[in-house]
Amino acid sequence: MSDEEVLDFGLFEEPNDFRPPPPAAHFVTYDRVLKDASPAQIPLRLVGTSPLWGHLLWNAGKYTANYIDEHVELSKGKKVLELGAAAALPSLVCGLNGAAKVVCTDYPDPDLIANIQYNVDHCEGLTLEKVVVKGYIWGNDTAELTSEINDEKFDLIILSDLVFNHTEHLKLLQTCKDCLSPDGKLFVVFSPHRPWLLENDLEFFETAKDYGFRSEKNDLVVWKPMFEEDDETAEIRARVYSFFLYPEW
Repeated sequence: MSDEEVLDFGLFEEPNDFRPPPPAAHFVTYDRVLKDASPAQIPLRLVGTSPLWGHLLWNAGKYTANYIDEHVELSKGKKVLELGAAAALPSLVCGLNGAAKVVCTDYPDPDLIANIQYNVDHCEGLTLEKVVVKGYIWGNDTAELTSEINDEKFDLIILSDLVFNHTEHLKLLQTCKDCLSPDGKLFVVFSPHRPWLLENDLEFFETAKDYGFRSEKNDLVVWKPMFEEDDETAEIRARVYSFFLYPEW
């Protein structure tokens, strides 16, 4: 065999440092607004990166947690479901405020679910057996959710920063209808991340009528936008809307 016929296939192997490692998980601290809250701070681990945007603590999540802390009656003694929980901050606050049971869900991505479980396990003062973490795809059979509360229905369902998923509105609403108690409520909070699609975000509340929900606007606040890249749309992106939806069945 000639030298030309000897191929060193090692030439085609990628060196160990050829591809950068995925971003590491990182930590943020949420300061609770509830006076004399214990704990006063909640440390959160966020995944390093996520196509589902679970690697950021969004304004809507912080607003939701603030509101639940300021209105303890929303969750105290209640059965709570959070959809699309990401870092699970609202679920943690519900648990700390004495919810009877919290079922905290997000898309069944192993890293995302493991990260939520980490935050639950490391939340000071949380009664662990009262908070369950599950992977769940919107629109699927809800028996796996209601089985955690003895096949009953939830008093409060939290949707924090989910309505930007316009193609998933029907699945979200069907899950909510299947899971909500007739005297329960949905708490829907969002920011317009794509200002030119704000009307599509708001269409969620029109569509909700078809599922027997009555929407009531709760609040509109303006915070610092998550990103500064476009001054022209900064005011819209800085908005945090909140609504309560009530069943009429």
